[in-house]
Amino acid sequence: MAHTYIRLSGALILISILFSGCNIKNNKSAVNSQDSLMQARIGGFAVVKLTTDPGTLTAKEKEMIPLLVEAAELVDGIYWKQTIGDKKAFMDTIKDSLVRKFAEINYGPWERLNGNKPFIAGFGERPAGVNFYPKDMTKEEFEKWNDKNKASQYTVIVRGADKVLKSVWYHEAYKDEIQKAASLLEKAAGLAEDAGLKKYLELRSKALLSDDYFASDMAWMDMKTNTIDIVMGPIENYEDELFGYKTAFEGAILIKDKSWSKKLEKFAAFLPELQSKLPVDAKYKKEKPGTDSDLNAYDLLYVSGSSNAGSKTIAINLPNDENVQLKKGSRRLQLKNAMKAKFDNILMPIANMLIDPAQRSNVKFDAFFSNVMFHEVAHGLGLKNTINGKGNVREALKEQYSAFEEAKADILGLFLATQLIAKGEIKGISEEDCYVTYMASLIRSVRFGAASAHGKANMMCLNFFEENGAFQRDGNGSYKVDFPKIKTAIDVWAAKVLMFEGDGNYEGAKAYLAKNGKINEKLATDLSRLSSANIPVDIIYEQGLTTMGLK
Repeated sequence: MAHTYIRLSGALILISILFSGCNIKNNKSAVNSQDSLMQARIGGFAVVKLTTDPGTLTAKEKEMIPLLVEAAELVDGIYWKQTIGDKKAFMDTIKDSLVRKFAEINYGPWERLNGNKPFIAGFGERPAGVNFYPKDMTKEEFEKWNDKNKASQYTVIVRGADKVLKSVWYHEAYKDEIQKAASLLEKAAGLAEDAGLKKYLELRSKALLSDDYFASDMAWMDMKTNTIDIVMGPIENYEDELFGYKTAFEGAILIKDKSWSKKLEKFAAFLPELQSKLPVDAKYKKEKPGTDSDLNAYDLLYVSGSSNAGSKTIAINLPNDENVQLKKGSRRLQLKNAMKAKFDNILMPIANMLIDPAQRSNVKFDAFFSNVMFHEVAHGLGLKNTINGKGNVREALKEQYSAFEEAKADILGLFLATQLIAKGEIKGISEEDCYVTYMASLIRSVRFGAASAHGKANMMCLNFFEENGAFQRDGNGSYKVDFPKIKTAIDVWAAKVLMFEGDGNYEGAKAYLAKNGKINEKLATDLSRLSSANIPVDIIYEQGLTTMGLK
């Protein structure tokens, strides 16, 4: 049976009791209950195999992939250090095989899709700053500390023997793994037949060793004809819930779907026009998005670190560096196999249960693909820098940034998709298809819980839509979109989020999320119904060279 967030509180208590060794009369029954609970939690994920057709790869590309996988595995080890510490030392403390499996899925003892609640006794609340900062460091101490590198995305903060805080660059803190991973990327570059990929791998190898990623990000933007793609390094700041400054390591190896990518390439040209049409005052859209942005479709081949933890990504928008985005834009990678797996295993079953029967035919994969694709496009729109001298948006909103950035991308993605349908640039789906598919996807994403930036973003949107009559829920728990009202709600919600970002309104964003990022009682009941129907919460991957057919 799949799990949900609402119904597991008792399960968490029971597992805590079992692990603490309390005196339970019927020990065999208790163990069976524990196993059933863990099996239910693990069963809440659909298993997806990451494979490829070896016939599409050249001999040198087949040689390259094992090197990239090994580098991704090293990056995975760094991510474990950033979140919980040494993986082996942690896993050796867990004897039960099911609990070990669940700990591997969650990269630690906290259940990521259940508000980061601990599921192993002895672990309390997850530290907001995990291992990026000393556990005994307060926000006030950090803010008073005078250090030019303390807010860098690429430093870990430690306390020295003299009890004084110190910034340590990632390439020093994780020296062994970084040097090995950099060497592997350099070897892979030697096998690369595509000039753009070769240059990127060479520069990314150097970037890992220096924590200066600008040149490699620019090179990544210039890659156009490569078949293999790789994302590797410290990239997203979701893990740092203390300040939102520090980035976590991840790796992803991808194979380009060239026929699908050909269909998407025309949309990048619309970015300046789409920026100008955003439903907000001109001062909140005064920046011009880069024109080198491109859209491509890929199959995910291997994933590690941050991108393998919690809810699995189905699209990528990088680089995050605001300077690169302003100069060249960003690249949007649609992970077609991951997207299709979520649509088939999760989104359609949700729609068949919770979307009004009259609108279920509007839930379509192409609409889901378009909404997700333009979500990634939308990350590059709006503002990167505040309008009032508070610096860039990421720094101004601190730990609130991720949730509001995802909220911006979500709602603007829907806005952009419908704009292009109206222009006749997207065919085969209607605006109504996008609206209803988006509604089903909102319900899917709020199941990621309060620990996920995407979950918070979608909960804020769902509550806003409900307040503005964008949908109705009938007595049977069936959701029906009001098409005229959702159009208005999209514009108003988009403007609200863009203003939070453009104003760098940290206190306002914090208060708004605290009030509106919650699951109400009726929705909780509906999510419980999804659990009872064994609809997965998310997917996990079966991956590796053997699964790929390369070993």
